[in-house]
This record gives sequence, structure tokens and C-alpha cells, in this order.
Amino acid sequence: MKKISMILMAFALTMTMSQCKKNEVQPTSNDEVVTITLDVTKNNGSRVVVNPSTGTVDFETGDKIYVGSGRKYVGFLTHNGTNFVGNITNPTENQPLQFYFLGNVTPTETLSAGTTEECSVIISDQTEHLPVISCAASYENYVSGVTAYSAHLLNKCALVKFNVTTPSNSPICITGMKNKVTVDFTQNTVTPSMDGEGVIMLPAGSGENVEKWAILLPQEELAEGEEGSAYSEDGNYTGIRPEIPTITENGYLAEGITMILDVGTAPVGAINGLFTINENGDQVYFSQGNLQYIGNASTPYWKFADNQWDYYGDNGQADSDIHIVRDLFGWGTSGWDCGNTYFEPWNIHYQEIGSGNSILDLSYCYGPQGDNDLTGVYANSDWGVYNAISNGGNQNGQWRTLTNEEWNYVFNIRNSPSGIRYAKAIVNDINGVILLPDNWSSSIYQLYDNTNENWAEFNSNVIDASQWYVLQNEGAVFLPATGIRLNNSHSSGWTYYITVDISNVNNTGVYWSAESFSTSDAYRLFFDNNSCNSSSAASRGVGCSVRLVQDYNP
Repeated sequence: MKKISMILMAFALTMTMSQCKKNEVQPTSNDEVVTITLDVTKNNGSRVVVNPSTGTVDFETGDKIYVGSGRKYVGFLTHNGTNFVGNITNPTENQPLQFYFLGNVTPTETLSAGTTEECSVIISDQTEHLPVISCAASYENYVSGVTAYSAHLLNKCALVKFNVTTPSNSPICITGMKNKVTVDFTQNTVTPSMDGEGVIMLPAGSGENVEKWAILLPQEELAEGEEGSAYSEDGNYTGIRPEIPTITENGYLAEGITMILDVGTAPVGAINGLFTINENGDQVYFSQGNLQYIGNASTPYWKFADNQWDYYGDNGQADSDIHIVRDLFGWGTSGWDCGNTYFEPWNIHYQEIGSGNSILDLSYCYGPQGDNDLTGVYANSDWGVYNAISNGGNQNGQWRTLTNEEWNYVFNIRNSPSGIRYAKAIVNDINGVILLPDNWSSSIYQLYDNTNENWAEFNSNVIDASQWYVLQNEGAVFLPATGIRLNNSHSSGWTYYITVDISNVNNTGVYWSAESFSTSDAYRLFFDNNSCNSSSAASRGVGCSVRLVQDYNP
């Protein structure tokens, strides 16, 4: 990461937060209680909020300053709109007064005038205001009878801008930062440290390069954090805390530090991994399993397979009975009447033609008529657009089928840190293809042979169920070799028949795209033990698997 230089400047302070109630112990009747007024020297400006363009800050009514004298806490002053005014107890003659502005954050300790030697505040939550920390000694020594004092408070922190890109509208947290300040009244020191994981919570707001300002305490340069060292407060997105330059007192970092949160919790029914599908950088989540039609239920419904390797195979799917459970479908058979002959998920073409006639190919009767895709005015022919998926959000219009170009981009073009897009494998004894998400790291699991190779064999990588869950939890997708439903022609004398068979179960994987190849064919993903073709085509009447995706909308 490019080093970002620090522009140091002294700036006076402000806060815009509401008055925090403190649990201060009142002095006894024998104590000397005096009222003083503090005039805080200001460099310029009259604003009551931090001005990011200059780093200038100022005070507003209700702000508090804590006072130390004689190695003890002696009271606090409150801003009245012009100066700080308040009572202090038993100050030490002919010694400067020590003033501490703690960002209007409530100290964790109960403060007792004349007794408290130390207090601390934690500045993690910066979602509503910037808790500037500053302190200074008075210009004048305390003298009994004198009520007016002045000081120029210097910041013990830095004002830092983050350029955050995040799809989450909740506050953004970064870890590993010093976020605690301890005031030692006996030594007149302010010491930064880390509380817990060192969380600094930035304001809410989503989008690309959103400016978020933060108060950071002095600390050495920090290397880039681990995955999860930056995250959204709602837990939906995680990222990596960027490299942080050295933070010095009175610092002002206006150039900004870039931080991107782009790993999200997947929608219901999806695998938590993002896959880029085109040159524009659009991404999708894959569903948790292949699409299934549960026709044997009292009220038939659609669902995703419970496991990524699940499939029905030759389980009655060669029958056009509407009550069969199935996961091999003719193209565009979502149940929406697109004006063609076959549009229901159970529709299968059987035909008998008599003597002297040729076999009539009815493959063009599946899906939209003509050379049209499952998009636009025909989008309802897409299974995920037209149907509610019971374990995938249970609303229609949430899912869709990839186009031919998108399948090709996922398999052959997109980039990832590991360089691995896909690999042939045997997962839980099922042959298939593994797709790895964009952010995949080879350190998660070692795939041994022939990655990104279409001629690779399934046994290139053999993974049991327990190992697979490690991959799946990091966003890996498995496409099982579910077989294919074929229309086969037969003859008996002069009579020709078209029958239906389920073939190549656990040997061949065939997955529809949303894109038409011609009036009778459509594009599909095809793979077997020696090939992988993301742009093959098949008759629309062939029964193929469907793996839906959901668009990622940051």
C-alpha cells in the first residue's frame, strides 16, 4: 500500500455530542471550592464540529473539561457557549492547573474530587461524534482569588480520513487500534492503549469511496490486518484492515486510507462466496444446491438440494407424471406459459409416428418460441424468476439462471488471488466440478492437480464430506455430475418411437444457461471425466440440471 504522508498541525477542539452524565462525588463542606473560568485559545474558526478540510475543531455548549491539581482530580468545567466554567476543589497554590478534554466520553471510573488519581475513557464508538482527546496546563499558576485562566489545548490524537467501500449501511469497525486513553493525574500524563480487540467504529453509510473520519490515538505504523480485521457492525460484511501509517499527536491525515469490505453473508439459500460474471465486475452468489421440483407433495413446490452433491438420478424422472420429484428439466420449463407446447417442469416429449414418416423434432417446443432467451419479456421462463424457492427466500424474482457468456466468464476468464477458478473433483464419492470464489486463497485447502484444466479427470482431487465443509464455508461451489435426460429414437418396422432415458448419472454434468442457441437448441455447461465445455449446446427437450444464482447488489 502506498505510504500516506501525515500533515501535522495544531488545531483547537470541538465536539457535537450531547452532554454525558457523570457520577462525580461531591466535595465535603470542609473543602475549599472555587469557581473558575477557562478561556481556551483557538487557532481559528467558530464551528462546533470538526472541519475535515482544515482539521480545525471547536467546542460547544455542554462540553466538559476535567481539571487536575496537586496530583489529584479536583473537578470539571462545562462550556457555557463562550468559556468553560465550573467548580474545583482544593487546588494547589502557585502551580499550573491541568486541563483534560476527553471527547465527552464517560470515564469508566467514578471521579471524586481530591481523591481520584486516574481515570480512563474508551473511544471505540465514533458513529455519532469524533471523540477528540486533548490536554494542556494553564498559562497561569493557580492563585487563590483569581478566577480567570487560559490554556491552549493540544490534541493527543489524529484526525484521519478513511475512504471506505462497503455494501453495508451499518457502522464499519476496524480492529487492532489503540482505543483507550488513561489520564494519570499524579503524573499529568495521557497514555493511549488498546482495549479488547482495539475496535474503532466508524459512522454508517454505504457506497464506493465513502469518506469516514475517525480519531486515532498515537501508535506505531501497523501492517495490513488479517481477514476479518475490518467488518460491518451488523456482521454482514467483512474485510481486511488496511495498513495504517504512524499516528502522531496533533496529526491530520486528509489524503485518506482505502478500505474495502466485500465479503458478505450470503442471502438465504446461497453459498457465501462471490463470483464475477462479466468484465463490468458484476458478481453473483450460487444457490446451496441444484434446483429440485417436489411434485409428490400435497402442494408441489420448488427447493434447492440440501447438499451440493445431492441429485435424484434415475428416480422416475423419465416419466412425465406431475407427481414425480425431479431435478432434470427441459429448457425453460419454469411453469410459466410462454406460448410453447412444453413449459411445465414435468413436460417430457414422447412421440410415435407411423409408417413412412420421419421423426419430428419437437425440441423447439420447449421455452420461448423462436431464438429467444430466458430474459426480458421471457424472463418468467427462467425457473428462479418465476418461482418462489422454499429454502431460498421463498419469493419469486430472487434467483436466475446464468447466461452462456456468464458461465464462460466464471470458468475461463475471471481473476482470483489464487489463480484457481475451477477443478475437477470427487466430493463425498460424487463426481463433479468445484468452482472457487473470487477471493479464494490457496492456503484454505490445497487442490493438488490440474486446476482450470478441462481435460482433467474427476479423481484429480478426492475430498470427503468433512473436508468439503471447510471449502464450502469459504464459498466453494460444487456442481455434481447428475446425468442427463435424453430423448432417444427407436424403430419397429415402419414405426418410429421417441423414448426417454436417464443416462450417465455420476459421469456427466449438464447445466442449462438462460441463453438460446437456435430455435431448437440452447446453450449449456457440459463436463465429464475428460472434458469441460461452458459453451456447448443441446436440444431444448433434453433434461438438464439447473443451478441458480442471485445477483450481488452492494
